Amino acid sequence: MIGWYVHHHGFGHVARFLAVHPHLRTPVVAFSSLARPAGLAPETQWVVLPPDADVVEAADGTVLDPREAEPTARGKLHWAPHGHPGHRARLAMIASAAVDLDLDVFVVDVSAEVVALARLLGLRTVAVTQPGARTDAPHALAYALADRIVAPWAHGAVPTPALAEHGDRVVWTGGISRYDGRTPPESATERSVLLLGRVLEPEVRDEATARLSARGWRVTAIGHDEASRVDDPWPLLAGSTVVVSAAGQNSVADLAASGARAVVIAQDRPFDEQRATADALARWGLAQRADDTVSASDLVDLVERAASTEPDWSRWQVAGAAHRMAAALEAVRP
Repeated sequence: MIGWYVHHHGFGHVARFLAVHPHLRTPVVAFSSLARPAGLAPETQWVVLPPDADVVEAADGTVLDPREAEPTARGKLHWAPHGHPGHRARLAMIASAAVDLDLDVFVVDVSAEVVALARLLGLRTVAVTQPGARTDAPHALAYALADRIVAPWAHGAVPTPALAEHGDRVVWTGGISRYDGRTPPESATERSVLLLGRVLEPEVRDEATARLSARGWRVTAIGHDEASRVDDPWPLLAGSTVVVSAAGQNSVADLAASGARAVVIAQDRPFDEQRATADALARWGLAQRADDTVSASDLVDLVERAASTEPDWSRWQVAGAAHRMAAALEAVRP
């Protein structure tokens, strides 16, 4: 059986799990602080882990803020606060399941500490990595311990100095999208732009919408709040003239799957992950690129520039990527 740790920040990690899971022949048990995702096959186990970053109060009234409990072990780890019951419980639950369910492979997307735990338990360990300047000590430890490292983007797109000495264990799958294989709808005859997700401050979004509308664009904004959420954004994603999106790995893979003309806005993320990805897309001519400080007027100019492009998204290697990751995991099994 394969164990799979799904990080709880954002939707990207669980989206990757949901895309790859159907391609696996081996049963999977997932571990995450996230609730069980809708639509997951009922036979797949989903273990909800307790939170490890909340402030807790002990029985004697002592309050523990994990940020003040030496969580990085003097820079050697990312998150392992002293004395936090949630942190201890979640690692104990993973260790217990490794024994009770006889796990033989453990996929970690992402956590340096869980990579270390899995390898110390003697499990064949797969670390999912991300772009950015990940040359710090915790990442170096995780990469050194992992039996396999999965990089879910196109080989050569993003500089990866931290992986240089581990090349024999890295699998470059290409971008993994839940939409791989779906047929795009016919494009609308009118010029349309999709503002996807929380990529703009509300006032910038409103001003950009007004400016674009004045130039004859039909503007749709989804995913920036609960009211604007759409269960299946594919028709809008694939049918819009231009898509404005964040530069996260799953967002970019979805753009590639749809063949979108795009403006990617690099959000502020640890290790400059999205800036590194946005730079790669601009360098390969796949998207117009901006930072999250972009003005409404500059965004309008980028949208109109993107509309005249013909990006070759095949370079991002989305077709078959989820299957390639599944095959890499199966290959690690004894």
